[in-house]
Amino acid sequence: MDAPNDLNALADEHLAAARTSPHGRSAHLLLHEEPLRQTVIALASGRALDEHNAPPAASLQVLRGTVRLTADSGDVELAAGQLYPIPQERHGLLALEDAAVLLTAVNG
Repeated sequence: MDAPNDLNALADEHLAAARTSPHGRSAHLLLHEEPLRQTVIALASGRALDEHNAPPAASLQVLRGTVRLTADSGDVELAAGQLYPIPQERHGLLALEDAAVLLTAVNG
């Protein structure tokens, strides 16, 4: 059996990498067992993931910082410790401060 993943350590590691990255982001694919994928994504303050299509089902858990999930149906601000379902529409993500999130997605 594999050792458990430490989400706190991964969040800290990828936040440090995002802060020094020219693109202001860093990611780590934590679990890829079709159809489930889990990815830790870190964004430096003010950086964004541009609008993109939603997978069939997904959620976003904020591990560090504050983010804004943007979509045509409305924006929502999320802080560390909060979990939110990804809307079934095109959406984007903006880091309002240095932030790390856990994206859980089920692909068709």
